[in-house]
Amino acid sequence: MADFDISAAAATRIAEIISQQDEPGNMALRVSVLAGGCNGFQYQFKLVREKQDDDHLIEKDGARVFIDPVSFDLLEGAELDFVDKLMGAHFTVNNPNAASSCGCGSSFSLA
Repeated sequence: MADFDISAAAATRIAEIISQQDEPGNMALRVSVLAGGCNGFQYQFKLVREKQDDDHLIEKDGARVFIDPVSFDLLEGAELDFVDKLMGAHFTVNNPNAASSCGCGSSFSLA
């Protein structure tokens, strides 16, 4: 089992997004943790074609996710999810390593 999981809703949405691209072959969602945001770290989600040599690859139900090693350490035990609510639809990370997060859920801090 991977140290990072993809929910069924996120896997479905990633597969949908990729299938709508002009050339979907080898495409994946890159999940990164960057310094910044209102709480110290922020998540970045980006469609990419290239897997770096040291990337972790997580696959589920036709969805592919790349995570670099530094981000992977900060995401250990986390789950990528996709929520579709009245306020909008977006990817979110349920991260047990986050001590706190901002109201929008796109940034977090560590304990």
